Amino acid sequence: MQIDAAGLLDTAQFIASPNFDERPAGTHISLLVIHNISLPPNEFGGNGVLELFTNQIDPYAHPYYQSLQGLKVSAHFFIRRDGLIIQFVPCNMRAWHAGVSSWQGKERCNDFSIGIELEGSDTMPFTDAQYAMLIAVTQCLCSRYPIQHIVGHADIAPGRKTDPGPRFDWQKYASSLGDHEYLKTISCS
Repeated sequence: MQIDAAGLLDTAQFIASPNFDERPAGTHISLLVIHNISLPPNEFGGNGVLELFTNQIDPYAHPYYQSLQGLKVSAHFFIRRDGLIIQFVPCNMRAWHAGVSSWQGKERCNDFSIGIELEGSDTMPFTDAQYAMLIAVTQCLCSRYPIQHIVGHADIAPGRKTDPGPRFDWQKYASSLGDHEYLKTISCS
């Protein structure tokens, strides 16, 4: 597993999202943000997330989708329940995953972070296949970029976001990464 000079993961399926832009000049990627998402909520395996991240979601396909009309969001990666990984935005670019956010006094976390969405919800455990892929991708990203902190979306947008949620096993994830000096903080909230 490798990330090329353009920021593309060689083992991921690439589906281009239009929802990205340039990172500010001189910005280093130092933060990894873990999210969860399912569309419709608590339903897995469909194309709702792919359609949302590519601005193709039909607001009439499900009642919940009407609340997403006009929303322009993306993430760098999406990990399905079976461990399949899809990349929507090259890592070198700024994906629109964090929204209004702050980490250790720095605003606009999209500027200096990579976002990974896990297909899931706050109410259901994640799969072993997802953890295995998340760990592999994390190790790959940390060997390529100066990532110092790994947090949940709730850590950078408290009160506004809850993901990856209480069913995400931070201990399992952190212990599988081992004792790497490049990881200065792993949130266990």
